[in-house]
Amino acid sequence: MTDTVTALRSGFPGFGEDVPLDLSTVTAGAEQAIIARLVDHTFDAFAETAAAVGNCSHPVRLVGHTDTIDPQTGEILSSFSSADTPLGVLYRPCGNRRADVCPACSRVYARDTFAMIKAGLSGGKTIPATVAENPLLFVTLTAPSFGPVHGPRAKNGQKAGGRCRPRDRTRLCPHGRPVGCMTVHGKHDPHNGAPLCPDCYQWESAIIWQWWAPELWRRTTTAIRRSIGVRLGLAEHQLRQICRVEFAKVAEYQDRGQVHFHALIRLDGPDGPGSPAPLDGQQLAESVRGAAVGMIMEAPAVDDRDQMRIITWGRQLDVRMVRDGNRTDDPDGPLTPEQVAGYLAKYATKDANSIRPTTRPPAHLARLETTARDLGRRAARADLASPYRLLGKWAHMLGFRGHFSTKSRRYSITFGRLRRARHRYQQLVAHAARGGEPVDPGRLADQLLADDTETTLITGSWHYQGTGWTNPGDEALATAAAARAREYAVWKASKFNKLQDQQSMIKFGEAKE
Repeated sequence: MTDTVTALRSGFPGFGEDVPLDLSTVTAGAEQAIIARLVDHTFDAFAETAAAVGNCSHPVRLVGHTDTIDPQTGEILSSFSSADTPLGVLYRPCGNRRADVCPACSRVYARDTFAMIKAGLSGGKTIPATVAENPLLFVTLTAPSFGPVHGPRAKNGQKAGGRCRPRDRTRLCPHGRPVGCMTVHGKHDPHNGAPLCPDCYQWESAIIWQWWAPELWRRTTTAIRRSIGVRLGLAEHQLRQICRVEFAKVAEYQDRGQVHFHALIRLDGPDGPGSPAPLDGQQLAESVRGAAVGMIMEAPAVDDRDQMRIITWGRQLDVRMVRDGNRTDDPDGPLTPEQVAGYLAKYATKDANSIRPTTRPPAHLARLETTARDLGRRAARADLASPYRLLGKWAHMLGFRGHFSTKSRRYSITFGRLRRARHRYQQLVAHAARGGEPVDPGRLADQLLADDTETTLITGSWHYQGTGWTNPGDEALATAAAARAREYAVWKASKFNKLQDQQSMIKFGEAKE
C-alpha cells in the first residue's frame, strides 16, 4: 500500500519543492503572519497541527486535559493535556459540511456520504452484499413553477443549445414585458434562473413552498409506504411484517433558487437490508410515482393579507431503476452504484451559496432572500405561534430549513459509526507508529466498524477558547494545503480509474482468447 502511494506521489505534478502552494490571493497581513511563523520557529508546530486537523479552515480551539482510567482498578492509564500539543492549544476540525465554508471538512463529509450511500447500494461496511439484489430507485423531485425563468434548453439530445423560450415576440405579459426569450443561455449564464418578468413571478409562494419542502418530503415517504401497502393488500401497520422502505436523500439548489431532492429509495424484506423484497423494481416505481404525483398539502396563510396555498411537487418527476435505468450524464450507459453515490455525495456539501457567484449575487436570489425576511416579520407581527415566525432566520437559505443529507434508519451504516471507525484507526496508527509496527487497514475493517463498548473510562475538563486559526496566515496556508490535497485526490482517482480500465481490457482480451 505504501509503495503504491509513493509511486502515485512521484508522478503527481503538484508534489515537490518546485511546486509551492498557491498563495497568490493572500493579503498583506496573512503574508506577514506567515513570515512571523518562520521567524519565531513555530512553523513546524503549526504544520503538525494543521495536518492533525486535516487542513481545516476554521478549527475549534480547546484547552483542558483528559485522563483515561481503568474502571476496574481506578488506575490512570494515560493523561493528555492541551499544554502538550505543538501550539499549546488543542485544535479540532470544525466538521462543517459546506464546501464554501471549509473545503477540507466538506471533503470528509462527502467521503462519509459516499461510503454511507454506496453501502446501501451494493453492500459493505456491515451491510450484506445481497442488498444489491433489492429493488432500488433513483428519484428526483422538483419544485413547481412559480413563473417562467431564463435557462439553458435542450437541443438535439443535448442539455443546452436551444433557445430559452421561443415565443411570439409581439406577445407581452400584463406588465408589458415579452413572454418569450430567443437567447441561447449557456450553463454558466448569470441570467439563468431569473424570471422573465419579476412582477409576474410568485415570490412569496416560492418561499412558502421552500419552507414546507421538508414536510412535503416526509408526507411523501409516508404515502409511498401506504401505496405499497395497498398494492400488497396490507394496512400500514402490517407493512413492516412484509417489507421495509429505506431511503437516502440530498437536497440541491436549482438556478432559480428552489431546492429539488435526489433520493435513493430501496425496498427490503422484513429482515432489513438484503432480505428479499415482495415487489420488483417496476412495481416499486409505480408506487413511488403514484405517491409523488398525488401528494398535496395545505400551507396556512402568513397573515390576514395572505391566503392558504396548495403545496405539491413539480411536474419534472424522474423515477429510474438504478440497475436497469439510464445514467443522468450518459443516456446510453448503465446507472451504476458508484455514479449514484458520487452524485449524491457531491451535492451533500452544497447550500444556497453554491448558486451565488462570489462577486455579486443574482438579483432574483437577493429578491428571494428579501422576501423570506419580509414574510418572517409579517408572521411574527400577526401571530407569535405562526409556523412562519422563524422564516427570517432561514432567509440566507432562501427559506429552506431542512437537512441537505438525510437517510432512513436502516438504509445503511450511520455517520456516527464511520466517524468512530476513523477515530479508532487514527488511534491504532498512532499506537503502531510509537511501536514501529506496520498497520494494514484492510485487516482492520471489521474491528474498526465493530459497535462494541469501551473498556476504559475517560474523564476530563475542556473549555472552548474560540474558532478559527489565530492569524490570517495560518488560515491561508491551511486552505491552500486543502486545495492541493483535493487536486491530489482527483489526480489519484483518475490514475486509479485508468488502471482499472487497463485491467478490464486485459481481462477482456484473455476472455476472448
